[in-house]
Amino acid sequence: MKRKLAFVVQRYGLEVNGGAELLSRQLVEHLQQQYDIEVLTTKAIEYTTWKNEYTNDVDVINGVTVRRFGVDKPRDLNRFGKFSGKVIGNPEHTMEQEEQWFEMQGPHVPELIDYIKDHADDYEAFIFMTYLYYTTVKGLPLVKDKAILISTAHDEPPIYLKTFDTLFQMPKALFYLTVEEKKFVERKFRNERIINNDGYGGSGVEVPDTIDSQFCKNKYGIDNYMVYAGRIDEAKGCKELFDYFLRYKKENQNDLKLVMMGKPVIPIPKSDDIVSLGFVSDQEKFDVMSGAKFLIMPSPFESLSIVVLEAMTLSVPVVVNGRCDVLKGHCVRSNGGLYYKSYYEFEGCVNYMLTHPDTAAGMGANGRKYVDANYTWEKITDRFIDIVERVCN
Repeated sequence: MKRKLAFVVQRYGLEVNGGAELLSRQLVEHLQQQYDIEVLTTKAIEYTTWKNEYTNDVDVINGVTVRRFGVDKPRDLNRFGKFSGKVIGNPEHTMEQEEQWFEMQGPHVPELIDYIKDHADDYEAFIFMTYLYYTTVKGLPLVKDKAILISTAHDEPPIYLKTFDTLFQMPKALFYLTVEEKKFVERKFRNERIINNDGYGGSGVEVPDTIDSQFCKNKYGIDNYMVYAGRIDEAKGCKELFDYFLRYKKENQNDLKLVMMGKPVIPIPKSDDIVSLGFVSDQEKFDVMSGAKFLIMPSPFESLSIVVLEAMTLSVPVVVNGRCDVLKGHCVRSNGGLYYKSYYEFEGCVNYMLTHPDTAAGMGANGRKYVDANYTWEKITDRFIDIVERVCN
């Protein structure tokens, strides 16, 4: 008989856009031959408000049972933002304020937490995705002796909340996405004793069987472009990207375009040189990405960056924000891209990619080797199965 596992994640579904949420679904689907897995999640699709949009209490998605619980306090972003200023980065804040912060951030789903408490004995292990949300902060302590935390942790302001000093000591095991994540967590929390996967985790990468690298040229008439794929959000570095790119275009005479793929959370500047395609299908995403001179990833906070690994799988070089240790680490270990920490370094990286096509192609080939060696689903699932068995035995 298969072991029964519960995956606890803030959002789950085919309509959900988000790196950690996509990783959850992919990991669950790749493990379902080995384990009997149920997902415990919310009825929300969007993380900004946590509005209940799914109507069923139980869904089956690609063969996986998904138990959904309603969010009873939608997030008010303006109110939450103002309150965060009193808590995040303020050493004088109280634990009561932290409690309030987690409730306001959400997703506030006490029924899900009650379900974990009432059904703790139904599952041999509970896997919690991301350290940050109410679902993990309130759920993991209830089943800590059988909990596996996929923390997706990185050096960002909320991780310095006092709550996490205790939470990161609790799980039976940690499944890290990257070497940088493991180093950061163990340096911050001194929890080396906890079972872990030595930092070699992450996500397998899958691309369609056929890719059309001329898609963007044929459909949109764009040939010379850099591409961004993901949520278009200030927290992902997109505002700085827009500022840097528009300055770059003023100071450099060329026809380079910035192609954006993803749902906008912030306004996209009106410019003939910035092309927004909106939310696209996976096939179109890979087609557009494959024809780019390089992928740009401006985020200062990334725990893995699946899209960087996807670009590397397509032998497309990357240019990333060097202030993010994870992104810089991918470039250094793979020799598959360049990184910047200022506008002038950004400008230099862009121009180097455009004026050294042979070297850029070599970086792309190096990136492909790096992904093949570390980020196939067979390797990822074998590592995760090892962690599960060590927790359950």
